[in-house]
Amino acid sequence: MIEKYEKIIGEDELYAIYKVAERLKDFSILHINSTKAGGGVAEILNRMVPLMKDLGLNVDWKVIRGEEDFFKVTKSFHNSLQNGVGVLPEKAFETYDKWQAINASEVPLDYDIIMIHDPQPLGLIDFKKKGKWIFRCHIDISNPYPPVWDFLKKRISKYNAMVISAPAFARDDVDIPQFLIPPSIDPLSVKNKPLKEITVRRILHKYGINDDKPLVVQVSRFDYAKDPVGAIKAFKEARKHLGKLQLAYVGSPASDDPEGQEVYEKTVKEAENDRDIYLLMLPPYSDLEINAFQTGASVVMQKSIKEGFGLTVSEAMWKGKVVIGGRTGGIPLQIIHGITGYLVNSIEGAAHYIIHTIKNADQANEIGERARIHVKNNFLITRHMTQYMETMLYVTERTMPEELRKSQA
Repeated sequence: MIEKYEKIIGEDELYAIYKVAERLKDFSILHINSTKAGGGVAEILNRMVPLMKDLGLNVDWKVIRGEEDFFKVTKSFHNSLQNGVGVLPEKAFETYDKWQAINASEVPLDYDIIMIHDPQPLGLIDFKKKGKWIFRCHIDISNPYPPVWDFLKKRISKYNAMVISAPAFARDDVDIPQFLIPPSIDPLSVKNKPLKEITVRRILHKYGINDDKPLVVQVSRFDYAKDPVGAIKAFKEARKHLGKLQLAYVGSPASDDPEGQEVYEKTVKEAENDRDIYLLMLPPYSDLEINAFQTGASVVMQKSIKEGFGLTVSEAMWKGKVVIGGRTGGIPLQIIHGITGYLVNSIEGAAHYIIHTIKNADQANEIGERARIHVKNNFLITRHMTQYMETMLYVTERTMPEELRKSQA
């Protein structure tokens, strides 16, 4: 399986991946998160864990469980960490600790290396049995709500290392090593493989998308941080100037996000039965459909007001699309303004660049080509996996292969 990436990354990089993996083959490795499908974390693990197995690593992936009370608490944690404002359910900390204990009794924790993804399973460290533990934080923690941060920070301090997605997320109040590892896309997945034009058209027609109007696409959960209402307002403003325009907001549910339905209903209200606006709630694993929407788009938006990284940005850039993204989180790592896309802080800014992109096709093609190269060089799963393995070598005090250390010196 891993050999298939050679045509994209080259023989030397593939060789380096094998050499790093060899240093970890006698360790047992476990990834833990809160959902098997829905969101970037699950998507990455669905692709990365089989690749790590293919490299000969003894790696597993477990998903914690919880009832509605637990996921309401963890969603409130997520919001308070990213927004700096806390609105917590009653007895939030007690509920969180209760479910950590329940999951610790059900999830095997006797691994040599455990990587915990995001705050939902963070508290499992209190039940550590052995090994080295890495906290992989995928969300923006640059300005957290202090009570929640202080509660979680006590657990984070027990880890051997923390991984963040963007430089702005680094913390000077956490006394453990912090590693910057941006997320990634898999160029060989169904979501990111090239599609024939007839396939794209067939799928878009299935959902009522017209051929005679430029198409704006945003692929996101129905989440306040993704600003679906703002995306619709930007679309409406751009349409005033362009005349013909249509918007597809393509989302899917996540089992650990109890706010999704509420946000969806507010988005529907903003759309006002507009025949040019398509609000789609696709089931998990609708990768072919998402590929078709991104490939068929005239321009892609990711109008987030808060973002951990925003993998949909790299997905669309890999397809050579101009992406208009919110200037937040990890999006500026992907979008270099005016070079690989456009960064915006407002509805008006998003509308402006929708208009500009559609009216300037040649420039859009140039930006799209630069965007694809930028993703190839920085945001593919092979780089991501190698950096995870290098972090594991660090916490286990294993040295890098000698020949690779020399090449990196």
